[in-house]
Amino acid sequence: MSHLPMSQMRMPPTAFDAWSAGDLAWIFGMWAVMMVAMMLPSALPMFAAFTRYGRSSNADTALTLWLAAGYFAVWLLFCVPLTALQWLLHSLSWLSPMMENRQPYLAAGMLVLAGSYQFTAFKNICLSHCRTPFGFLLQHWQPGGMGALRTGFSHGLHCLGCCWLQMLLMFAAGVMNLVAMLMLTALITLEKTAPVPATRLSAGIGVLLLGLAGYIAVNA
Repeated sequence: MSHLPMSQMRMPPTAFDAWSAGDLAWIFGMWAVMMVAMMLPSALPMFAAFTRYGRSSNADTALTLWLAAGYFAVWLLFCVPLTALQWLLHSLSWLSPMMENRQPYLAAGMLVLAGSYQFTAFKNICLSHCRTPFGFLLQHWQPGGMGALRTGFSHGLHCLGCCWLQMLLMFAAGVMNLVAMLMLTALITLEKTAPVPATRLSAGIGVLLLGLAGYIAVNA
């Protein structure tokens, strides 16, 4: 699997070292960059729809920046529990200093959770909001900069409800695994934009994740 070169990486402390505030800040920053990079492609249709909708309402197109700020604020907040979870996994020695997963059953368990979540009503409600930008705006549009910020935050919450367990799969694949990062980004973007019925697509991804979990468990 592909990872960032060691010369470009800062290693987190081992399980036997205390984490400093700087270590936590660095891990948080790493997750923040990853969240923005991974969620941007699937958010672009909403940003484009908001810009067009704003033009039709004679709103300032710069409000799209406020929308994006609200949207990514949700994912930056999500980086807090991700950082805490990474600290816990390092403390248990379940992640290596290279941030690779040492526990195949951890990977299988996360895949089971993510795969099962694909079949839940809550997942599909959140996904339907993410797949219909104009419909979402008709229900949640608010005027002005703060209105755009709140609209973006609301959309971000729906996307978080849709994708949060998929993001946890980075722990299963290896936090700095670039191939896994690209594959998850593509999967999330496909799920939100593909012209296929949402429930059918969500179920198909669920079956794929559950099958991968079974394969890992059998071969662990």
